[in-house]
Amino acid sequence: MDIEAFIRRFAAGLSDLEGVSLAVARPRYEALCASFAPPDPAGMRVEASALGGVAVRRFLPNSARPGTVLFVHGGGFTLGSVKSHHGVAASLAQALGREVISVDYRLAPEADYATMLADCRAVADAITPIALVGDSAGGRLVLDLAWQRGDVTTPLGLVYPPLGAPDAAALGPDAPLLSRADIHQLGQLVAPLTPSPTAPPSPVIEMLAVEHDPLTRPLEAAVAAWRRQGARVGYRCAPGVVHAALHAQAHLPAMGKAWQVFCRALAGHLA
Repeated sequence: MDIEAFIRRFAAGLSDLEGVSLAVARPRYEALCASFAPPDPAGMRVEASALGGVAVRRFLPNSARPGTVLFVHGGGFTLGSVKSHHGVAASLAQALGREVISVDYRLAPEADYATMLADCRAVADAITPIALVGDSAGGRLVLDLAWQRGDVTTPLGLVYPPLGAPDAAALGPDAPLLSRADIHQLGQLVAPLTPSPTAPPSPVIEMLAVEHDPLTRPLEAAVAAWRRQGARVGYRCAPGVVHAALHAQAHLPAMGKAWQVFCRALAGHLA
C-alpha cells in the first residue's frame, strides 16, 4: 500500500463518522483502525481483564520476559479503544518480548481529561510498569501520567503526541488526516489542556513522529529542549507519512521501518 492509498481509505472511513452519534462513530472508528491490523503474532495470548477498576486488554507474547509495559491508545480523546489499537498493542508486545497492557480509559465528552488520566494512573499503580507507551492522545496522557507520578526511572515511548496547550504559532502546517483546526478543536473539547512542564518527563524517552503532521514541529522543539536538560531522547521521523499511519505500519514501509526502529530502541532500554 502506498501512502496516498492509505490516506484515501482512512479519510473515507473518517467521513463515515461525520454527522452520527458517538455511539455509532466509535465502533466505526474501531473497525476502520482494525482493518489495517495484521493477524496476531503466532503464540500471542490476548485476554480481557480489569486493573484498578479499569478495563484493559492484555497481550502476552510467547516466552515473554519479565516486566509489563503500559500502552495508552490514541483517538483524539473521544474515539479509540483497546479494539481500535489492538494491532498496535500486539505489535508492541511482540517487538518488546514483554506483556503489554492496553488501557480502555473513559472518553470525552462523557469523561473529562482528569478522569482519563485517573484511569491510566489506576492501571499504572496496579502493575508498576517498566515502560509507558502511547500514541497521539494516548501519548499526551502518558506524558502527563509520567509527570504526575513523578517516577524518574520509567522509560517513555511516545508516538506523535500533542504537547502543551494548542498553540497555533507552534504548530506545523496542515496535513492530510490532521489539520491545525482539528488540534485546536480537540484542545477545546478536553480543556483545559495546559502547557506541558518544561522538565523532561523521564530521563529516557523514545519519540516517533511523521513528516506530514502539524504536531511534528512542537515535538522536535521538545526533543531539543529535553536533550539540553540532560535527557536521553531518541528521535526518528518517518518520511512521507501522516498522522494515524501507525495503524498501517504493516503495510507502509516507511512507517513500518520507523516503528521497528522505535521498538528496538525502547527494548534496549528495558534489557
